[in-house]
Amino acid sequence: MTWKKVAAAILAGTMAFALAGCGSEKQDSQVAGNGEKVHLTVFAAASMTETMTQIAEQYQKEHPNVEISFNFDSSGTLKKQIQNGADADLFISAAQKQMNQLDASKDGKDNPDKLDFVKSDSRVDLLENKVVLVTPEGNPQGIQNFNDMAAKLKDGSIRLVMGNSDVPVGQYTQKILKFYNLDEQAIAEAGHITYGSNVKEVTTQVSEGSADAGIIYATDAFSAKLKPLDEATKEMCGQVIYPAAVMKHSKHSQEAQDFLNYLKGAEAMKIFQSVGFSPVG
Repeated sequence: MTWKKVAAAILAGTMAFALAGCGSEKQDSQVAGNGEKVHLTVFAAASMTETMTQIAEQYQKEHPNVEISFNFDSSGTLKKQIQNGADADLFISAAQKQMNQLDASKDGKDNPDKLDFVKSDSRVDLLENKVVLVTPEGNPQGIQNFNDMAAKLKDGSIRLVMGNSDVPVGQYTQKILKFYNLDEQAIAEAGHITYGSNVKEVTTQVSEGSADAGIIYATDAFSAKLKPLDEATKEMCGQVIYPAAVMKHSKHSQEAQDFLNYLKGAEAMKIFQSVGFSPVG
């Protein structure tokens, strides 16, 4: 072998070693990239704003690789946003109806559009809430309970604020009005029912005295420091169950499932129960 061939062989070996080193650095860089934070987007009913924010802060301290952001609104609005392609990893609804409408495992009655957004094996009934009657501070109209509210609505002596018909709290309220054989449309046209686009808007109208009474969740009454006058029974409006599920299109389905598992655990449930939620029995 001539010295030129020896030099060429040495040069080739040197380049191969250098390329191997670059490949190693690139691989190390990829490993480091995998350590970046996972961002989870949680769509949750407006009535969960305070509790979910508190729980997420605690979860992120214990899981520094996870970053959680929220979209809080009425369950009907959230359902429409998910249906239209919004980026959501986890959905928590204030009623079964909106979750069912996204779940392909449900029949045509519950999911008429045959939508397929829910990872069905992740779906759980997470929490139960209560529907309550509240008034502004001092209760100016002296409303005593749901029976009294119904009588005063019938004679036109009070104004009630309730959620829109596409909002779970509004749907529960409609059941209560039907329970008392009250004509919602006629009462609204007479100016004795006003509406809010989600439970927070209803709560605000009561707190500000824009209405004589409102029907909201026990948890929102707690957060707004409103004292419930009465609690709706199961016969009046059914159970208020909050289902939760990972979304099929989530890019971080395992991390979303891990967070959902945490929400079912004792640490998170303690926070939920502190404001009036309860585990589903």
